[in-house]
Amino acid sequence: MPFDDLSPATATPEPATLSAFAACDRFVHGTVAEITGGRSPAVTTEAWLSWWSQLALSPGEQMDLWLRACAAATSTGRTEHGALAPPDPRFAGAGWRAWPYSWLSQAHRASEAWWHDAATGVPGVSERHRRVIGASIGQLLQALSPANFLPTNPELGRLTWERWGGNLIDGAKLLAGDLSGAKRDDGNAFAVGRAVAITPGKVVFRDRLIELIQYDPATPMVHPEPILIVPAWIMKYYILDLGPENSLIRFMVEQGHTVFTISWRNPTPEDHDLTMDDYRRLGVMAALDAVSEILPDRKIHAAGYCLGGTMLSIAAAAMARDGDDRLASVTLLAAQTDFTEPGDLKLFIDDTELTWLECLMARSGGLDGSRMAAAFQMLRAEDLIWAPFVHRYLRGETEPPNDLMAWNADQTRMPCRMHAEYLRGLLLDNDLASGRFAVDGRPVALRDIRTPIFALGTAKDHVAPWRSVYKITLLTRSDVTFALVSGGHNAGVVSEPGHKNRDFRMLTMPADDVTVDPESFLVRAGTHRGSWWPAWHHWLAERSGAPEPPPLSAREALCDAPGTYVLAR
Repeated sequence: MPFDDLSPATATPEPATLSAFAACDRFVHGTVAEITGGRSPAVTTEAWLSWWSQLALSPGEQMDLWLRACAAATSTGRTEHGALAPPDPRFAGAGWRAWPYSWLSQAHRASEAWWHDAATGVPGVSERHRRVIGASIGQLLQALSPANFLPTNPELGRLTWERWGGNLIDGAKLLAGDLSGAKRDDGNAFAVGRAVAITPGKVVFRDRLIELIQYDPATPMVHPEPILIVPAWIMKYYILDLGPENSLIRFMVEQGHTVFTISWRNPTPEDHDLTMDDYRRLGVMAALDAVSEILPDRKIHAAGYCLGGTMLSIAAAAMARDGDDRLASVTLLAAQTDFTEPGDLKLFIDDTELTWLECLMARSGGLDGSRMAAAFQMLRAEDLIWAPFVHRYLRGETEPPNDLMAWNADQTRMPCRMHAEYLRGLLLDNDLASGRFAVDGRPVALRDIRTPIFALGTAKDHVAPWRSVYKITLLTRSDVTFALVSGGHNAGVVSEPGHKNRDFRMLTMPADDVTVDPESFLVRAGTHRGSWWPAWHHWLAERSGAPEPPPLSAREALCDAPGTYVLAR
């Protein structure tokens, strides 16, 4: 497939075609967005004005908040039985039980509870504005937590006394190194192709967007139907092929499956005009065509992770519409198809926010991975910003590196046009679930998919909440097996056999059965201890033919796995 086989540009006009006035606005918005991280200051201002004006006209709510503040002030630090209130993880150390630290911790928690009520309880404020106000106040209060400061944190005070300030010296050295831009060497122990992404295989296809890897068989007999994995292009593919002990790809190969995976190319500013449909055609469909050429007349088990699962569902719906029956099953791992409840990301999704983000992306041709990482960090600031800040710069300690941390730091970029189409068409307008998403000029419908579906949600997912992922059971007319696993968006998926404290619920819902709502699923689904990986293997094996000798590849290998695209920075 030629590298210039791209659909013509029809989306956001390039700066050269804008009027002078529009170009001026884009420049101003983009410049301000550089400072605000892509956020529109107008949205926050509007939310605060709405909240304040509604509160000013609600004397009953003002009195209620005043009485709650008084009650909190008189009961801070005590339960109804006079015992100290149980601390949260920030205040779990023994030092927090002594005065005045017990009072500080409980006063802070009472402030958080009061402000939550104030942000969400004022009548007449829209849900969108409540979210913005709640997030703004929450982030400020998290930053002001007494756990984040040496004078108000008894555990830090004790450590500083015991080490004669050595922890602060070590923390200052770490801070100086980070501010100077010195590269941490944590990832060197997990170099791609040497410590992670080392499952043996070959790159058997390459185009402008993907390299397709076929993994070497590890068993004398394999199931005839291959597995094609479609990772998200918002991340490097090797989260599914970390170390030998926690590689999902290696595990499936060792269970007797022929596994292919897409390795997405990290786009550059020159790729700003790539579209969502380019990712479907040059990604999913090109990979399916290559697998079909290597293994002709074989059905294919397709599995998509996160955004890759969303794209796979689009491709599967288009294939079903057009009579392409090559798919034996579809697996969606933490992948949304309905975006009415996209979790914490909803905070960034409205027309104004997306307009400013598009102006920011237009300056460089796309969205840098570090900006996306910063947005996710702000959504979970306590866990991803302040706890690491205290640990690294005040305690002077470094976390031992691991493969998942090294992968998380290996960031990718988003092409401007594709990302704008994804944010507007899917997250904002929900075109896919609404039957408006067009492929080749005609809309596709998820209800056209008839192949069995295995869908997986993770219990602590802030990116793709499991109840949102679960909506695939409402949108298709297929037999759906849904698994809800413990853990978050990444750790829940990378949940190898032997991993401690892992469990999952699973239930198969036939297409002709009555709908099972999420709460009923929790009641009816069987609970299983351990990893979900063996359950997925058995699910695929039940829908595959009898094992046979591994087939020979019909394509000449281009290079060894992990290929070249995954190494691009």
